[in-house]
Amino acid sequence: MIDQDLKQRMKVGAIFFLQVYKVMTGTMLSLFLPQNCENKMCTLTENYENSEVYHSIVFYWNCLSALTFFCYYMIELRREEWCVKYLDIDNDIPDNSLKAIIVKEKVLDRKMDKLNKYYYNTLCLNCMVYFINIMLTMKMIKDSYYNNSTLSCFVSFVLLVMMKLYNSFVVAHQSVKNDKMMSAYMSEFVSYNVLDEDYVKDKYNGNKNNRLEDITDVEDKEISDVREEEEVKVEEIIPIVN
Repeated sequence: MIDQDLKQRMKVGAIFFLQVYKVMTGTMLSLFLPQNCENKMCTLTENYENSEVYHSIVFYWNCLSALTFFCYYMIELRREEWCVKYLDIDNDIPDNSLKAIIVKEKVLDRKMDKLNKYYYNTLCLNCMVYFINIMLTMKMIKDSYYNNSTLSCFVSFVLLVMMKLYNSFVVAHQSVKNDKMMSAYMSEFVSYNVLDEDYVKDKYNGNKNNRLEDITDVEDKEISDVREEEEVKVEEIIPIVN
């Protein structure tokens, strides 16, 4: 049987390698965006060998952005490895109970706080560098626009990276603010088990209690009323038939 820690490491590794492609295409925009080369689309080699001054500036900033992503990922992976080694997930215990437990282990407590701060600060720096990267690339697109594929690729690549940064920022901010250890890779699916409060309020005359048993009682009453109406109609029809 595969160890639980090994399963978690395999999951983190698989997700990481999938994200490498998104990050490379989303940061090295001067290489991967379709650009105009004498009324034809530039190849990757032509984009790389383009010696125009502004294009070179964008390319080097792309490299810097990719480097900050690499540093940020190293800290993120180190943080996840530490979590897998020293922490675990128990669905029977509230998510915010870790601090009350780990405070008894002073060494682990200090290490957790340090990893969270490093992760948050590196992420903020990475977001700033990437924002400048986008601004510089937008000017490059204006100068070497080829067709609609240039804009569509730019939007697609940037959105993929922004989604990653947003999810990581939520994890980092919540971990630092609430003094806990949220995973940037492990996620859980949730199951909806009650009806929406607004739906219940509109349908059941302001009754905001949407427990399943209460709704069932109301629905049973409605069904009973319908049956009584049907019985009345049958009694009215019988004399006519006779």
